[in-house]
Amino acid sequence: MNLRKLVVQVDEIRVEMGQAVSPPTRRALAMAVIANPYAGRYSGNLDDLVEIGAELGRLLGEKCVAALGIAPGQAESYGKAAIVGEAGEIEHAAAILHPKLGAPLRDVLGKGAALVPSAKKLGTLGTAIDVPLGHKDAAYVRSHFDAMEARVADAPRANEIVVAVVVTDSGRPLARVGGLEKDAIQGVDGLR
Repeated sequence: MNLRKLVVQVDEIRVEMGQAVSPPTRRALAMAVIANPYAGRYSGNLDDLVEIGAELGRLLGEKCVAALGIAPGQAESYGKAAIVGEAGEIEHAAAILHPKLGAPLRDVLGKGAALVPSAKKLGTLGTAIDVPLGHKDAAYVRSHFDAMEARVADAPRANEIVVAVVVTDSGRPLARVGGLEKDAIQGVDGLR
């Protein structure tokens, strides 16, 4: 992997609609700007990106946990996304995100029965993408349906890919639209 840049940030919400959020809602975003080994050419085999995805799942997950200052088991939701520069194609994002990124991310967090929500798009310098979020162990936990915007001012260049992972230690601030409560999670099938 040719890694040009790492960006890590934490979003902490303490007040929402004049109401105190206690404890604060915290989301950590870790982004890697990498060279796209397939930029400018078609390849029927995208194995290099698949392997990069595995490496980034661990690296970005560890960066998020460290940024939140939590034990891995305290992570509650997660998501992933990628923005491919104009010399690439959307399948390059799929190769990074889907075959192997999830398992190392789950290993970092100690668990993760639910699918890791994802988004992908083509873009250029400063393109933003919303990283979708869901509870890591149970998809029916509505309080954790959320998103966090990811953007790198100088990426992706035409031959780059921005890969983003978000990990949270909570759901949305002041969530109150029903669904499975997090204290009722079974964490077996990824749904409940």
